[in-house]
Amino acid sequence: MNVGYQLSRRGHKVLLVDMDPQASLTVFMGLEPGDLEVTVYDSLIGQESLPILKNIHQMDMAPANIDLSAAEMELVSAIMRELRLKKAIAPIVDNYDFILIDSPPSLGILSVLTLVAATHVLVPIQTQYKSFKGTELLLDSMATVRANANKELKLAGVIPNIFAARTVQDESTLEALRQQMSAITTVYSPIPRSTAFADASKEHLPLADYNPKHPAVAILDEIAKGLEQLV
Repeated sequence: MNVGYQLSRRGHKVLLVDMDPQASLTVFMGLEPGDLEVTVYDSLIGQESLPILKNIHQMDMAPANIDLSAAEMELVSAIMRELRLKKAIAPIVDNYDFILIDSPPSLGILSVLTLVAATHVLVPIQTQYKSFKGTELLLDSMATVRANANKELKLAGVIPNIFAARTVQDESTLEALRQQMSAITTVYSPIPRSTAFADASKEHLPLADYNPKHPAVAILDEIAKGLEQLV
């Protein structure tokens, strides 16, 4: 939500697509998942048009709810299942400068659909050892998708996240990230651990609206500028 909002403030037309059954992005945008009659689920399973809600915090939104959790099982035997999201996005792809897809944290079929539909992958990584090691699985999945279904898939960068400065594990993980990832992609400035994000989410506001002077806003704008260079 925050990266998309920074892009919209820079004059771009942005669509957010929620592909996570937890529907956190949908909630953060101020929507109630249980009240939604049509979601991304209907596009994946019923192959209906992508449901788009207009102009929420200067962005458009394709929401999700818990129905997406059933989609993984329902897609098991579906023909050409890996292309379902790409097919749903195709009719409207030229209407936007950026389409940001929020992928589930697990590497299941919904994440595969996201990787097949995407041009780039922006990777948030908590500056903890376990999260850092999990990045290897994501890169392996990207390589598999690139080899079989989306040869143009690229890394858009890594965002060290929930970073606690002057903490040994966070500092060492950040340094390891920079050493291992800088050769293949951009490693952005770390997003600091801050209750301001939770507070802004509770109010259904982007951080730049909730607390314009928060230091993370400048980092989010740095990420938006980096994404502009990919287009």
